[in-house]
Amino acid sequence: MSEFYHSDGARLMVSDAGAGLPVVFLHPTPLDHDFWRPLGQHLTGVRAIAPDLRGHGSSELGTDLRKGGFARVPDAPVLTMTQLATDVMALLDHVRLSSAVFVGCSIGGYVLLEIWRRAPERVRGMAFICSKPQADGEVQLAKRVETITRVRKEGVSKTFDEMVVNLTGETARTDRPAIVPELRSHMNLTVSSLVAVQAGLASRVDSTATVASINVPVLAIAGGADKSVSPADMEEFKHAPGGCTSHTLPVAGHFAAYEMPRTVAVLMTPWLRKFEA
Repeated sequence: MSEFYHSDGARLMVSDAGAGLPVVFLHPTPLDHDFWRPLGQHLTGVRAIAPDLRGHGSSELGTDLRKGGFARVPDAPVLTMTQLATDVMALLDHVRLSSAVFVGCSIGGYVLLEIWRRAPERVRGMAFICSKPQADGEVQLAKRVETITRVRKEGVSKTFDEMVVNLTGETARTDRPAIVPELRSHMNLTVSSLVAVQAGLASRVDSTATVASINVPVLAIAGGADKSVSPADMEEFKHAPGGCTSHTLPVAGHFAAYEMPRTVAVLMTPWLRKFEA
């Protein structure tokens, strides 16, 4: 079932399906909640709550985003991880959950770290797929500026055409050629949304110290062919005092959960069982 809720003046969409353990799935950018559909087909006993993050899919960006948070592009509106975390907590209230298990890929994981800082009592467990606690380095920051400049000049189409290839593992593209147009069809951000997201990613805080405070179970799944988040980046989650179960999928790219949903489900299922009692 899909429905809408509101947070800070924006109308946001969420899919709420299944019965059992409540799990909130936070998708990567520039995709939408459908990213989790293949994985969900291989999970049982789960109430899958999957929102479209603000500015993605059927969710509005809103009109009150502040500028100036990304110093290298000071006129860019910034979709902060704080705002996205606020949206997710509003979602929990909307579906009347005091707490849940969370799964985040890429930006979804960055939002999850912000939720942990603000409301750890609402988090029963945290699964990170192709996400990391570190902030952007110089190379990534320069790329954010380049992307913002390009989409403002040319629009989003060429950038998305390149992203869908660069962020998907070569093995998945070879074995399932249809995966590229499938994913590309869910990259529907406007120029304004893409600029705001890139500025928000660039300005997010380093969360390495936050990992040292995570006292709930953590699952970390890395893609060995991920060009954006390396398995080495994700090693940091092993310092979580609540314990971290860690896996690397050697041929998976940044969209590992979509590329290899059955494999990810096999890894995730025993971890989820920890929360059934």
